[in-house]
Amino acid sequence: MITFDSLTLKAWIEENREFLTGARIQKIQQPTRKDFVFTIRQKGESRKFYININPQFHHVCFMSKENEEKRLIEIPQKPPMFCMLLRKYLENAVIAQVNQPPYERILEFYIETFNELSEKIYLCLAIELMGKHSNVILYNHDTNIILGCAHNVGAEKSREREMAGTLPYIYPPKQFKNDILTYNGEVDYKTLSKDFYWFSKAFASQVKNCTLFELKDFVQLKNLSPAIGKDYKEYSLFSKLLPESFPQNSVNEMLDNYYSFYQAEDKFKNLKSHLLSLATAKLKKHKNSIEKMQAQLSEIENSTQYRLYGDLIMANLYNLKDFTKSIEVFDYENNKNITIELDETKTLKDNANNFYKLYNKSKTKKSKLSELLEEAQNNINYLNEVVYTIESSKEIGNLMEIKEELEPENTIKEKHKKAVLPEEIELEGFKVYIGKNNRQNDYIVSKLAKDEDYWFHTKDCAGSHVLLKCQSPTDELLLECAKIAKKYSSAPDSSKVGVIYTKRKNLRKPPAANLGYVTYKNEKEIIID
Repeated sequence: MITFDSLTLKAWIEENREFLTGARIQKIQQPTRKDFVFTIRQKGESRKFYININPQFHHVCFMSKENEEKRLIEIPQKPPMFCMLLRKYLENAVIAQVNQPPYERILEFYIETFNELSEKIYLCLAIELMGKHSNVILYNHDTNIILGCAHNVGAEKSREREMAGTLPYIYPPKQFKNDILTYNGEVDYKTLSKDFYWFSKAFASQVKNCTLFELKDFVQLKNLSPAIGKDYKEYSLFSKLLPESFPQNSVNEMLDNYYSFYQAEDKFKNLKSHLLSLATAKLKKHKNSIEKMQAQLSEIENSTQYRLYGDLIMANLYNLKDFTKSIEVFDYENNKNITIELDETKTLKDNANNFYKLYNKSKTKKSKLSELLEEAQNNINYLNEVVYTIESSKEIGNLMEIKEELEPENTIKEKHKKAVLPEEIELEGFKVYIGKNNRQNDYIVSKLAKDEDYWFHTKDCAGSHVLLKCQSPTDELLLECAKIAKKYSSAPDSSKVGVIYTKRKNLRKPPAANLGYVTYKNEKEIIID
């Protein structure tokens, strides 16, 4: 991946200057601390202007709807303070001028607006795209005083350039390089990026076989032909510099497609890692609970002894004295004499009743623990399914559905959100559906399946629900579906895996059960070797 450079910014500004000049800022949103979405309207056309100041993906572009979905932009219900500041000063304001300071990676919007006294004022929104130093700053152009910035920079972070409200805005320190347009000597391609403006390291590596004349043409943006390399490792404003590439219709399209690709890839990896850690943490919690409950069960295994003590005391009630520390009686169940420790402050009858209470309490506790153990085991089975679907997911849509399962309270629900449907294939002219997560598994069972359809799932291991839409399948078709169920399970490479199958009418979803959980009967099993 290559980084956004000053020449690319220059090309983008030249391409979009006409649209931006005189345009009105209608809406401002800040999905995260590092990206912004401005809705800008000009001559009846609205575009979404995207700013990213993440050190890895810093860039600006107008987003297409497709790439907006790739970026997984979620607008928070409560906007950050800096977003509120931008809304206060910039919403419904007009962009009077667009500028790029010489050789800098700074995009400036000079904005015409009005203050609280209805006096016309000029503000400047400076978008600095400089790696880890990227920032968005709003300052008063008349007084040069900063009104606010996305990230404040204190003296401990930068000795030369502090950034915060009420401080004067200053440009970054100037670089001392040559302008290649006025240069006529020899070019050292190894130090091209250090010697001349406009040449980033990535761009310098692309032009290492070009003449000085060609370098000057590049800097003047002659014969612009944006393209993205076929492996998406790099992009270029000039397609001839990339031997194998995808031509792009515009500089904006190139930037939008290139960076959205990497943002989607990064968000997929991060979301997958986050969900895995979340699921495994919950799995560990339930396993620990089972261990504790099993330990408690083992402690009350001898609860029948309390009943026996009570019976023996009642049987010998008139042969023994009250208020004694212990008694010796004959255990008729084990055919031997035993000593029972008593509470000497109570009568024999009260001691017997106390043992009966302990027995009933232990019996109730055992019954409740058994229920909790079953519930915990069901949760472990469910989470094993979730972990499998996370690890096998290859699409961000599947992970987003899993996120809704694991974090329903943190999920921003969209009114018209499209559900990700199960995978559909065809075997011998019949449709086969494969669930890629628990939501899809649930959809298969509750929506797609009819009573006479066949349902498949691997036995004793996590896997996808597989549905065969056929009422009278052949043995060969059943075997192929069983193989599919094995393939989409947590044991695809195991030597022997059992796959159970039954008709949909034999499935039942218990009330309040986890997504994708069903019970079944009248099942048959196929061993896949």
